[in-house]
Amino acid sequence: MIMLISFLLLLSFLFSLTVLQYVYRIYDQQIYEKASEVLGMSSISIENELKELEQLSFTVVSDEQIQQSLRQLLDDPTPYERMVLHNKIINRLVAFAGAEKYVYTMMLMDARDGVMTAGNRESFSQSLQDQLKPLAAGAKGSNVWHIQGSKNSLLAVRQIKSYRGSTFTLDNLGTLVIRIRIDRIIADSTDHSAKDGQLIVADASSRQAVYPEEAILEPDELSQIIDLPDAYHTESYGKGTYFIAKTNSSYMNWTYINATPFSGMFRQITLVKRLVVIIFACILLLGLLLGYRLARSVVRPITKLTGKMRRIESGDLDNLEEQSLGIVSQTAEDEVSQLNRTFKMMIRRIRELIEENYAKQLVIRDTELKALQAQINPHFLYNTLESINWLAKLNKQSKISEMVEALGYLLRSSIGIKVPLITLEKELSIVQSYVTIQKTRFEERLDFHLEVPGGLEGTLIPKLTLQPLIENAIRYALEPNIEPCRISVSVRQREQMLELTVSDTGPGMTVEFIRDLQQGRIQTRGQGIGLANITERVQLLFGQEWGTVIESKPGSGTTIHVRIPYLKGEERHV
Repeated sequence: MIMLISFLLLLSFLFSLTVLQYVYRIYDQQIYEKASEVLGMSSISIENELKELEQLSFTVVSDEQIQQSLRQLLDDPTPYERMVLHNKIINRLVAFAGAEKYVYTMMLMDARDGVMTAGNRESFSQSLQDQLKPLAAGAKGSNVWHIQGSKNSLLAVRQIKSYRGSTFTLDNLGTLVIRIRIDRIIADSTDHSAKDGQLIVADASSRQAVYPEEAILEPDELSQIIDLPDAYHTESYGKGTYFIAKTNSSYMNWTYINATPFSGMFRQITLVKRLVVIIFACILLLGLLLGYRLARSVVRPITKLTGKMRRIESGDLDNLEEQSLGIVSQTAEDEVSQLNRTFKMMIRRIRELIEENYAKQLVIRDTELKALQAQINPHFLYNTLESINWLAKLNKQSKISEMVEALGYLLRSSIGIKVPLITLEKELSIVQSYVTIQKTRFEERLDFHLEVPGGLEGTLIPKLTLQPLIENAIRYALEPNIEPCRISVSVRQREQMLELTVSDTGPGMTVEFIRDLQQGRIQTRGQGIGLANITERVQLLFGQEWGTVIESKPGSGTTIHVRIPYLKGEERHV
């Protein structure tokens, strides 16, 4: 096993070295191709923009209005006329400069040393003007590019020759100077996806950077790169090691240099190294797998036992006892067999405990329901009520007879109905009987309203759900006041939920009182079925997500919502 694994490790090591060297060569080639592509596209784009600006300078100097104004300036006009002519020229320059985003400043110097500026009004020094005039004169009307070294800017300079009709004359009308936004041209022409590198434009004559203002390479380092014949190479400079690629301009006397930090190149190399490590790990796992197959016959029973233990841990106890019977022979005496027999006994004991606990929970649940129902099952003497009813009829006391019959129906419904769920129709009959008794007591002070949509009479609800809420409304909203109190009962179905609502126009309750009442910190005056009793019964029957909601404000009455699942009459709650 050891010899096999060692052989695989050696094989993977040799393979990783071979792949790594091959990847290095591919990566270097990709860097060169990418750098060359970026430089080529950027230089072409920059030079196209410069050619358009050169054409702009020609358009300006050949403009008919500018030509005419400059010729008039040669005729020694009055100061006022000179000012008017200057303004005309400035307006034309503004029109040209405003339409070009790469033009920073346009300056026109006439033959009488007058200076007119458009765009950014940055002034040109007298020494610079004196330097540019002979430069433009030497070009004889052609465009000349000039780098202003102190400000690292590019100037397009052209002498203005007199233009009449379709021919140029040799009359000197002045000099046009255009300051170019070379930084914006290069920025717009550069591939912004190359975030790790920097494009440097250097003037081959002055050996200084035209762009950017703060190059990552020093002037002496740029001078060395310009003189190197190699198209690309790796070199260490003051600020680090860079991968350098360069190309020379076919239009300007410039050298385009792409300097990429060498550390950035290691990102892909790191990925390759990780790939090699993964391959190495896979080969190692292959060797371990072969060793595992040899030892599987020894550890297989333990593996199965571990798997069954994990299933128990996750709560899967179905059929584990039957499956455990076939793990090992009952007569085996080795350690693994003893573990499996102990495991089988543990499963049986867990099964017994679960069944015992489940049976106890059912008994407890049934006992709780019966105990809660016992609280709301008062025992009255039906015969006594029948006697009172007979005497009331005998003495022609219809009100007394009506109250006794309503009370008798109320008690029979409370005691006689043994099921926890009854139809909404039966519950409303109980409510009507209770309201009949209370109307006799309170007369016009009790204003009772019932709103039940058709088709819901057969819906199943917990027994004695609405009557206790109406009793509470009478006790806490009607009794303390002498004014009439409106008590409303409404039933609504919302998808799979049935909402029973009892509202009153009583004094209402504060938020703090409602919170203390729900938490059991307040003892109410009632002796019957309370709101907590209804909530507890609903949650025992349907679950914790159902129950009651109280809405009340001082002076605005109280509304209680009982929310239960929607169950039709033929359905049975389990």
